[in-house]
Amino acid sequence: MSRDLPPLNALRAFEATARLGSVAAAAAELHVTHGAVSRQVKLLEEALGTPLFVRRGRGLALTATGQRLGDAAAGAFEPLRKAWADLLAPDPTSALVLGCPGSLLARWMIPRMERLSADLPGLRLHLVASEASPDPGLNGLDAVLMIGNPPWPPGWQVHRLAPERIGPVLSPRHPAHARLEGAPAEVLLQEPLLHTSSRPTAWPEWARRNGLQPEALQLGTGFEHLYYLLEAAAAGLGVAIAPEELVADDLRAGRLAAPWGFVGTGGQWALCTLRGNSDARIPAFVGWLRTQLEG
Repeated sequence: MSRDLPPLNALRAFEATARLGSVAAAAAELHVTHGAVSRQVKLLEEALGTPLFVRRGRGLALTATGQRLGDAAAGAFEPLRKAWADLLAPDPTSALVLGCPGSLLARWMIPRMERLSADLPGLRLHLVASEASPDPGLNGLDAVLMIGNPPWPPGWQVHRLAPERIGPVLSPRHPAHARLEGAPAEVLLQEPLLHTSSRPTAWPEWARRNGLQPEALQLGTGFEHLYYLLEAAAAGLGVAIAPEELVADDLRAGRLAAPWGFVGTGGQWALCTLRGNSDARIPAFVGWLRTQLEG
Protein backbone atom coordinates (compact mmCIF):
# COMPACT_ATOMS: atom_id res chain seq x y z
CA MET A 1 0.00 0.00 0.00
CA SER A 2 1.22 3.49 -0.88
CA ARG A 3 2.56 5.54 2.07
CA ASP A 4 1.41 8.78 0.40
CA LEU A 5 -2.39 8.34 0.63
CA PRO A 6 -4.78 5.65 1.83
CA PRO A 7 -6.88 3.92 -0.86
CA LEU A 8 -9.43 6.57 -1.81
CA ASN A 9 -12.38 4.20 -2.20
CA ALA A 10 -11.67 2.82 1.25
CA LEU A 11 -11.28 6.32 2.69
CA ARG A 12 -14.58 7.39 1.14
CA ALA A 13 -16.37 4.39 2.67
CA PHE A 14 -14.79 5.10 6.05
CA GLU A 15 -15.66 8.82 5.93
CA ALA A 16 -19.31 8.10 5.13
CA THR A 17 -19.53 5.52 7.91
CA ALA A 18 -17.90 7.86 10.43
CA ARG A 19 -20.13 10.78 9.44
CA LEU A 20 -23.37 8.78 9.40
CA GLY A 21 -22.54 6.43 12.27
CA SER A 22 -23.72 3.38 10.38
CA VAL A 23 -22.39 1.01 7.73
CA ALA A 24 -25.91 0.57 6.36
CA ALA A 25 -26.41 4.33 6.00
CA ALA A 26 -23.02 4.70 4.34
CA ALA A 27 -23.87 1.90 1.90
CA ALA A 28 -27.16 3.59 1.00
CA GLU A 29 -25.48 6.95 0.40
CA LEU A 30 -22.72 5.42 -1.72
CA HIS A 31 -25.12 3.10 -3.60
CA VAL A 32 -23.11 -0.01 -2.72
CA THR A 33 -23.75 -3.03 -0.53
CA HIS A 34 -23.28 -3.24 3.22
CA GLY A 35 -20.53 -5.80 2.65
CA ALA A 36 -18.66 -3.55 0.24
CA VAL A 37 -18.43 -0.77 2.84
CA SER A 38 -17.37 -3.21 5.56
CA ARG A 39 -14.59 -4.59 3.36
CA GLN A 40 -13.26 -1.13 2.56
CA VAL A 41 -13.19 -0.14 6.24
CA LYS A 42 -11.48 -3.42 7.12
CA LEU A 43 -8.83 -2.69 4.48
CA LEU A 44 -7.91 0.53 6.28
CA GLU A 45 -7.92 -1.19 9.68
CA GLU A 46 -5.58 -3.90 8.41
CA ALA A 47 -3.23 -1.32 6.91
CA LEU A 48 -3.14 0.62 10.19
CA GLY A 49 -3.07 -2.46 12.38
CA THR A 50 -5.76 -1.08 14.69
CA PRO A 51 -9.57 -0.80 14.77
CA LEU A 52 -11.25 2.36 13.57
CA PHE A 53 -14.66 1.60 15.11
CA VAL A 54 -16.02 -0.13 18.16
CA ARG A 55 -19.56 -1.38 18.62
CA ARG A 56 -21.60 0.76 21.02
CA GLY A 57 -25.17 -0.39 21.56
CA ARG A 58 -26.78 -0.68 18.15
CA GLY A 59 -24.39 1.77 16.54
CA LEU A 60 -20.70 2.39 15.96
CA ALA A 61 -18.29 4.70 17.74
CA LEU A 62 -14.89 5.85 16.54
CA THR A 63 -11.74 4.74 18.30
CA ALA A 64 -9.07 7.35 19.01
CA THR A 65 -7.36 6.39 15.73
CA GLY A 66 -10.69 6.46 13.93
CA GLN A 67 -11.47 9.91 15.32
CA ARG A 68 -8.16 11.27 14.11
CA LEU A 69 -8.59 9.79 10.63
CA GLY A 70 -12.25 10.85 10.56
CA ASP A 71 -11.37 14.48 11.30
CA ALA A 72 -8.79 14.46 8.52
CA ALA A 73 -11.16 12.78 6.05
CA ALA A 74 -13.98 15.24 6.82
CA GLY A 75 -11.58 18.13 6.36
CA ALA A 76 -10.69 16.79 2.93
CA PHE A 77 -14.10 15.68 1.67
CA GLU A 78 -16.27 18.61 2.80
CA PRO A 79 -14.38 21.25 0.77
CA LEU A 80 -14.46 18.87 -2.20
CA ARG A 81 -18.24 18.45 -1.85
CA LYS A 82 -18.76 22.20 -1.66
CA ALA A 83 -16.49 22.91 -4.61
CA TRP A 84 -18.18 20.21 -6.70
CA ALA A 85 -21.65 21.53 -5.82
CA ASP A 86 -20.56 25.05 -6.78
CA LEU A 87 -19.20 23.80 -10.10
CA LEU A 88 -22.43 21.95 -10.85
CA ALA A 89 -24.67 24.84 -9.83
CA PRO A 90 -26.45 26.23 -12.90
CA ASP A 91 -26.04 29.74 -14.17
CA PRO A 92 -28.84 31.64 -12.36
CA THR A 93 -29.42 33.72 -15.51
CA SER A 94 -30.15 30.64 -17.65
CA ALA A 95 -33.61 29.17 -18.10
CA LEU A 96 -34.76 26.36 -15.83
CA VAL A 97 -35.69 23.48 -18.14
CA LEU A 98 -39.03 22.15 -16.90
CA GLY A 99 -40.69 19.04 -18.32
CA CYS A 100 -44.35 18.20 -17.83
CA PRO A 101 -47.17 16.36 -19.59
CA GLY A 102 -48.70 18.33 -22.45
CA SER A 103 -52.18 18.53 -20.90
CA LEU A 104 -50.79 19.82 -17.61
CA LEU A 105 -48.68 22.32 -19.52
CA ALA A 106 -51.57 23.61 -21.62
CA ARG A 107 -54.31 23.63 -19.00
CA TRP A 108 -52.43 24.58 -15.82
CA MET A 109 -48.89 25.85 -16.31
CA ILE A 110 -49.26 28.17 -19.31
CA PRO A 111 -52.32 30.01 -17.88
CA ARG A 112 -50.21 30.84 -14.81
CA MET A 113 -47.05 32.00 -16.56
CA GLU A 114 -47.91 35.69 -16.27
CA ARG A 115 -48.52 35.23 -12.53
CA LEU A 116 -45.23 33.33 -12.20
CA SER A 117 -43.33 36.15 -13.91
CA ALA A 118 -44.83 38.66 -11.49
CA ASP A 119 -44.23 36.56 -8.37
CA LEU A 120 -40.76 35.21 -9.28
CA PRO A 121 -39.32 37.71 -11.77
CA GLY A 122 -35.86 36.17 -11.61
CA LEU A 123 -37.05 32.74 -12.72
CA ARG A 124 -37.07 31.98 -16.45
CA LEU A 125 -38.53 28.68 -17.63
CA HIS A 126 -37.96 26.65 -20.76
CA LEU A 127 -41.00 24.36 -20.98
CA VAL A 128 -40.79 20.89 -22.51
CA ALA A 129 -43.96 18.84 -23.07
CA SER A 130 -43.82 15.05 -22.98
CA GLU A 131 -46.46 12.38 -22.49
CA ALA A 132 -43.89 9.65 -21.80
CA SER A 133 -42.77 8.82 -18.27
CA PRO A 134 -39.67 10.88 -17.43
CA ASP A 135 -36.33 9.16 -17.77
CA PRO A 136 -34.85 8.36 -14.31
CA GLY A 137 -31.90 10.57 -15.24
CA LEU A 138 -34.30 13.35 -16.38
CA ASN A 139 -32.49 13.45 -19.73
CA GLY A 140 -31.54 17.12 -19.97
CA LEU A 141 -34.35 18.44 -17.78
CA ASP A 142 -33.68 20.43 -14.61
CA ALA A 143 -37.03 19.42 -13.12
CA VAL A 144 -40.29 17.67 -13.95
CA LEU A 145 -43.75 18.81 -12.87
CA MET A 146 -46.07 15.83 -12.83
CA ILE A 147 -48.85 13.92 -11.13
CA GLY A 148 -47.55 10.56 -9.99
CA ASN A 149 -47.51 7.78 -7.44
CA PRO A 150 -44.72 6.10 -5.49
CA PRO A 151 -42.41 4.34 -5.90
CA TRP A 152 -40.33 7.16 -7.36
CA PRO A 153 -36.96 6.56 -9.05
CA PRO A 154 -34.31 6.29 -6.29
CA GLY A 155 -32.18 9.04 -7.83
CA TRP A 156 -34.94 11.64 -7.59
CA GLN A 157 -35.64 14.32 -5.03
CA VAL A 158 -39.45 14.50 -4.94
CA HIS A 159 -41.02 17.73 -3.71
CA ARG A 160 -44.63 16.82 -2.95
CA LEU A 161 -46.92 19.73 -3.76
CA ALA A 162 -50.53 18.62 -3.25
CA PRO A 163 -52.61 15.45 -3.25
CA GLU A 164 -54.36 14.60 -6.51
CA ARG A 165 -58.17 14.57 -6.69
CA ILE A 166 -60.19 13.45 -9.71
CA GLY A 167 -63.84 13.69 -10.66
CA PRO A 168 -66.35 13.63 -13.53
CA VAL A 169 -67.06 16.88 -15.37
CA LEU A 170 -69.54 17.90 -18.04
CA SER A 171 -70.59 21.05 -19.82
CA PRO A 172 -73.84 22.95 -19.33
CA ARG A 173 -74.11 22.42 -23.12
CA HIS A 174 -74.46 18.65 -22.61
CA PRO A 175 -77.95 17.62 -23.80
CA ALA A 176 -78.67 15.79 -20.53
CA HIS A 177 -76.99 18.32 -18.24
CA ALA A 178 -80.09 19.18 -16.22
CA ARG A 179 -80.99 15.52 -15.68
CA LEU A 180 -77.45 14.43 -14.78
CA GLU A 181 -76.51 17.35 -12.52
CA GLY A 182 -79.05 16.48 -9.84
CA ALA A 183 -78.62 12.70 -10.03
CA PRO A 184 -76.44 10.46 -7.81
CA ALA A 185 -73.11 9.15 -9.10
CA GLU A 186 -74.75 5.84 -10.06
CA VAL A 187 -76.38 7.56 -13.02
CA LEU A 188 -73.02 7.58 -14.79
CA LEU A 189 -73.17 3.79 -15.10
CA GLN A 190 -75.76 4.34 -17.83
CA GLU A 191 -73.77 7.03 -19.66
CA PRO A 192 -71.18 6.48 -22.43
CA LEU A 193 -68.16 8.09 -20.77
CA LEU A 194 -65.42 10.06 -22.49
CA HIS A 195 -62.01 8.64 -21.62
CA THR A 196 -58.32 8.92 -22.47
CA SER A 197 -55.74 6.30 -23.37
CA SER A 198 -53.08 8.22 -21.43
CA ARG A 199 -54.81 7.26 -18.18
CA PRO A 200 -57.09 4.24 -18.65
CA THR A 201 -57.38 3.64 -14.89
CA ALA A 202 -59.03 6.99 -14.10
CA TRP A 203 -62.67 5.96 -14.49
CA PRO A 204 -62.28 2.56 -12.75
CA GLU A 205 -60.40 4.24 -9.91
CA TRP A 206 -63.13 6.86 -9.49
CA ALA A 207 -65.83 4.15 -9.55
CA ARG A 208 -64.14 2.10 -6.82
CA ARG A 209 -63.71 5.14 -4.58
CA ASN A 210 -67.43 5.89 -4.99
CA GLY A 211 -68.54 2.35 -4.17
CA LEU A 212 -69.41 1.50 -7.78
CA GLN A 213 -68.39 -1.54 -9.83
CA PRO A 214 -65.78 -0.53 -12.45
CA GLU A 215 -67.02 -3.37 -14.67
CA ALA A 216 -70.40 -1.63 -14.96
CA LEU A 217 -68.93 1.50 -16.57
CA GLN A 218 -69.70 2.14 -20.24
CA LEU A 219 -66.82 3.79 -22.07
CA GLY A 220 -67.70 5.92 -25.07
CA THR A 221 -65.38 8.01 -27.23
CA GLY A 222 -61.68 7.80 -26.36
CA PHE A 223 -58.94 10.39 -26.81
CA GLU A 224 -55.18 10.12 -26.82
CA HIS A 225 -54.59 13.08 -24.52
CA LEU A 226 -56.44 14.67 -21.62
CA TYR A 227 -56.43 18.06 -23.33
CA TYR A 228 -58.62 16.79 -26.17
CA LEU A 229 -60.80 14.87 -23.73
CA LEU A 230 -61.64 18.04 -21.81
CA GLU A 231 -62.22 20.06 -24.96
CA ALA A 232 -64.74 17.42 -26.00
CA ALA A 233 -66.43 17.63 -22.60
CA ALA A 234 -66.56 21.43 -22.83
CA ALA A 235 -68.22 21.09 -26.24
CA GLY A 236 -71.00 19.07 -24.62
CA LEU A 237 -70.02 15.74 -26.19
CA GLY A 238 -70.11 13.74 -22.95
CA VAL A 239 -68.93 13.30 -19.37
CA ALA A 240 -65.15 13.27 -18.87
CA ILE A 241 -62.93 12.69 -15.86
CA ALA A 242 -60.00 14.85 -14.85
CA PRO A 243 -57.81 16.07 -11.99
CA GLU A 244 -59.53 18.87 -10.11
CA GLU A 245 -56.70 21.37 -10.60
CA LEU A 246 -56.77 20.98 -14.40
CA VAL A 247 -60.45 21.96 -14.60
CA ALA A 248 -60.57 24.52 -11.77
CA ASP A 249 -60.44 27.48 -14.16
CA ASP A 250 -63.22 25.95 -16.31
CA LEU A 251 -65.37 25.36 -13.23
CA ARG A 252 -64.96 28.97 -12.11
CA ALA A 253 -65.84 30.20 -15.60
CA GLY A 254 -68.90 27.94 -15.83
CA ARG A 255 -67.47 26.18 -18.87
CA LEU A 256 -67.62 22.87 -17.00
CA ALA A 257 -69.48 21.59 -13.95
CA ALA A 258 -68.53 18.86 -11.45
CA PRO A 259 -71.84 17.70 -9.92
CA TRP A 260 -70.31 14.68 -8.19
CA GLY A 261 -67.27 16.40 -6.73
CA PHE A 262 -63.74 15.03 -6.58
CA VAL A 263 -62.07 12.17 -4.71
CA GLY A 264 -58.47 11.59 -3.72
CA THR A 265 -56.48 9.01 -5.67
CA GLY A 266 -53.40 8.61 -3.50
CA GLY A 267 -51.42 10.33 -6.26
CA GLN A 268 -49.40 13.48 -5.80
CA TRP A 269 -48.62 16.62 -7.70
CA ALA A 270 -44.85 16.76 -7.46
CA LEU A 271 -41.84 18.66 -8.69
CA CYS A 272 -39.03 16.17 -9.23
CA THR A 273 -35.33 16.89 -9.55
CA LEU A 274 -32.24 14.74 -9.35
CA ARG A 275 -30.91 14.17 -5.83
CA GLY A 276 -28.15 16.59 -5.01
CA ASN A 277 -29.54 19.30 -7.30
CA SER A 278 -28.33 22.51 -5.65
CA ASP A 279 -30.20 24.91 -7.91
CA ALA A 280 -31.25 27.75 -5.59
CA ARG A 281 -34.30 28.48 -7.77
CA ILE A 282 -35.97 25.16 -6.95
CA PRO A 283 -37.12 25.92 -3.35
CA ALA A 284 -38.75 29.20 -4.43
CA PHE A 285 -40.44 27.49 -7.37
CA VAL A 286 -41.68 24.68 -5.12
CA GLY A 287 -43.18 27.23 -2.72
CA TRP A 288 -44.87 29.08 -5.57
CA LEU A 289 -46.35 25.85 -6.99
CA ARG A 290 -47.72 24.85 -3.59
CA THR A 291 -49.36 28.24 -3.19
CA GLN A 292 -50.98 27.99 -6.62
CA LEU A 293 -52.29 24.48 -5.99
CA GLU A 294 -53.64 25.41 -2.55
CA GLY A 295 -55.39 28.39 -4.12
